[in-house]
Amino acid sequence: MATVTNASEAGRDPRRWWALAALVASMLTLGFDMTILNVALPTMARDLGASTGEQQWMADAYVVVFAALMLPAGLLGDRFGRRRMLITGLGIFLAGSLVGALAGDVNWVVAARAFMGVGGALVTPLALSVLPSLFGPDERTKAIGVISAASALGLPLGPIIGGWLLDHFWWGSVFLVNVPMAAIGVTACVLLLPETRDPASPRVDTLSTALTAGGLGALIYAIIEAPTRGWGDPLVLGMFGAAVALIAALVLRERRVERPMLDMALLADRGFLFNTLAATLVMFVLSGLMFVLPPYLQAVLGNDALGTGVRLLPLMGGLLVASRAAQPVVARFGPRAVVSAGLMVLAFAALLGTRTTVDSGYGFTALWLSITGFGFGFAVVPAMDGALGALPADRAGSGSGLLMTLRQVGAAIGIALLGSLLSDAFRDRLDVTGLPAGAAGTARDSVVAAHIVAEKAGSAHLAASANSAYVHGMTLALLVCGIAALVSALLAAGFLPGTTTARRTGSPQADVAAHTADA
Repeated sequence: MATVTNASEAGRDPRRWWALAALVASMLTLGFDMTILNVALPTMARDLGASTGEQQWMADAYVVVFAALMLPAGLLGDRFGRRRMLITGLGIFLAGSLVGALAGDVNWVVAARAFMGVGGALVTPLALSVLPSLFGPDERTKAIGVISAASALGLPLGPIIGGWLLDHFWWGSVFLVNVPMAAIGVTACVLLLPETRDPASPRVDTLSTALTAGGLGALIYAIIEAPTRGWGDPLVLGMFGAAVALIAALVLRERRVERPMLDMALLADRGFLFNTLAATLVMFVLSGLMFVLPPYLQAVLGNDALGTGVRLLPLMGGLLVASRAAQPVVARFGPRAVVSAGLMVLAFAALLGTRTTVDSGYGFTALWLSITGFGFGFAVVPAMDGALGALPADRAGSGSGLLMTLRQVGAAIGIALLGSLLSDAFRDRLDVTGLPAGAAGTARDSVVAAHIVAEKAGSAHLAASANSAYVHGMTLALLVCGIAALVSALLAAGFLPGTTTARRTGSPQADVAAHTADA
């Protein structure tokens, strides 16, 4: 396979659109993997006996590894060949999916998700970095639109496909569905993608990578385990302390390195800093909501897996519609006004969601979910655009990587923190009076476990208490989301630049499209 080094040469290659199809298959697989898992978690909790904390680890294992390895993965592709590392990433994702499908307990599922995170970290940055070598400037925008649409399409497709699979097969099918798509992607990449490199890129900093993974892992572990062990538990406090020490060491090291992987100096730019905070907050709320909503729709409202997936569509629909409509609104009113307004809408939707009760029904939930989606879309697109526009051309790569990493950190903390808040509130509110100690402990693990115990014990009171306790915990999580969005809106209104920042990146369309789809 000949190496293509410039876009004009690639533009004459008739296979370039087939190669794009390979990248689309790769991004689509990653796009709906997370939303599929969220729909599957209640079923997995029932079949595997997973507590809320273990469900958090199933979701967060992927995100933590993904966030920690994204930057070094991109550098590996630059130095050793993007096609080679993209194929490697798809192969790792495929293998992890197989392990997840065949896993017999929670620990193996968590291990499989972490392994899949390695593959996802390789695929995501490299799929976009290949485009300039495949398409000339006249075709690149169209190609970017296609691959971005594929990534965004995964959001609404995930719940529906996951729900259908769970209604017809066992929970492992949500992992197994990745296998043929990843295999097609590997085959197409081998046959169709040219090899490209950038030997001048910085070397992978092994120590910084280890500090990132260790710091994030310790922080997420402490947040997830605190409701079970207690916030004053020595292990939890030790993990918080280790997280602070490791992340501080990472910041100090990156500030002293000549060519850092995480360019912390970029945070001194007001436009980049506050746009990045807004985008990270969006991921915090979105990921947390996607974790707490499926058990409510499935266990409390009594929907099956497919019905749960379909009922998440108002959130996805609002997000997709608003993200596509945001740019014209920004052109009319300016990015500061639109980002602030989007965050205010998000805060309103979350606070409206706190009015949800066990008897509210799905109609009220669909209302605030739709408003939530609109708030997401109108906040994230101009925030991402503003952050990327603030980057100097010679720091576009490191700045984009820092932005993507911080957003994934926001996602991991959202799942951990909001899930832990819900778990703590659920345990405190659940009435297990009259149950044996073993059954009471099982019921406190999750709302799904409480319903299983209630069914075996024939206790309608326990089932009703579980529903009430879960809704109480969910409304507390929504309250935190609303307050965080409100504070972020005030910060955006006060500190964001009032006009669109002049674009200074080398490939703005690719950057904006990639980050918008990743939202």
